Amino acid sequence: MFVSFFPNPKPFFTSAAIWSLVAVLFWFFVARNAGQYFGLPNPPPGAEPIIGVSAFWSAENLWFYIYFAFVVGSFSLVWYLLDPNPWFSWSVLGSSLIIFLTYYSVQVDVVLNGWNGTFGDLLQAAVSKSRPVDTSEFYLLFKVFLEIVLMWACIQVLQNFFVKHFIFRWRTAMNNFYVRYWPQLRTIEGASQRIQEDTMKFADDLEGLGTALINSLMKLIAFLPIMLTLSTYVTELPVVGKVPYPLVVTAILWTVFGTGLLAIVGKRLPGLEFKNQRVEAAYRKELVLGENDYQRADPVTLAGLFDAVRKNYFTLYVNYVYFNFARFLYLNIDNIFGTFILVPSLVSGAITLGILNRITLAMDNVRNSFQFLINAWPDLVKMYSTYKRLRAFEATIEGEALAPIESDPKIN
Repeated sequence: MFVSFFPNPKPFFTSAAIWSLVAVLFWFFVARNAGQYFGLPNPPPGAEPIIGVSAFWSAENLWFYIYFAFVVGSFSLVWYLLDPNPWFSWSVLGSSLIIFLTYYSVQVDVVLNGWNGTFGDLLQAAVSKSRPVDTSEFYLLFKVFLEIVLMWACIQVLQNFFVKHFIFRWRTAMNNFYVRYWPQLRTIEGASQRIQEDTMKFADDLEGLGTALINSLMKLIAFLPIMLTLSTYVTELPVVGKVPYPLVVTAILWTVFGTGLLAIVGKRLPGLEFKNQRVEAAYRKELVLGENDYQRADPVTLAGLFDAVRKNYFTLYVNYVYFNFARFLYLNIDNIFGTFILVPSLVSGAITLGILNRITLAMDNVRNSFQFLINAWPDLVKMYSTYKRLRAFEATIEGEALAPIESDPKIN
């Protein structure tokens, strides 16, 4: 799954994780303020955020782009010299481009956070008559908003186009790799479907989940400092009263609770999803064999195979009932959780409408980042079942024993 597309996977991904951690720490503690020596200084402390598309080519961001290119270029050069994989440009440089475009999307959220604060303050001034407000001020902000989302839309379209090609290249690499071992793999149940369909599903699902994870980490890096700053406006929390850094503390505790809850209620789903693919493949295989052999796919055999499909689906439906109940209940409560913890501060008048907008948007981004497992759980379950099906290929190629479920469909 990985060796066909990436350089030597275990050391490659290990070194990538270590290098990324070092690069992030070096950026925050050393390199971030070094741009001033190259004419690209950071904004002074307490400066208002830039509202508009010019934020994307501010001195601070331009310096980060240079730093990112250096980090990626040096890492890629070392691995190209160590293991010049034929898919190197797509797997390594392509992944780096996807990471950069993900970062760009996060910066859009940061810019919109500042825009929401400015718009909220303007709206409050207009409603409360605290100062004269002209209609041109609203129209100007709407124009700025349109410019931001227009740029974001262009980046998203280009990213989606590139990602589709990235996924198909990964599928091609896996397909070519497994086809070379087809004489060994052809005896595995549903082998043709695993090569034809599961390779595409695995690349698609893993890329989507990987991008979502990176997006979550980048949002945490971008919005946690904003949350720490905005916490000064929150005087106390409901029930518990005053706590240090209340916005960050509540976001973490609330997410840990939700993640633990879904991990408990959804623990059987991966095995059931895998078994579902297996019984479906067995039924489909018998039908295909019956197309050319009249002695196959008789009504009794098909009825037995379809009964296995029905039983597994019904078991899956039951397990999804309480999983979805817990997930939907949690996510719907989560919609008002951010406002709930701000009630004491709202009543005391400690925050304005502009600050409320910034807090709400920042909290939504941070909570969604912490809630990666909650939001991605159904996709993780399906991806893991696909991984287990392809893992049977890996085991066969490496001469390992197959998992018990591969030989006994009755195992849950």
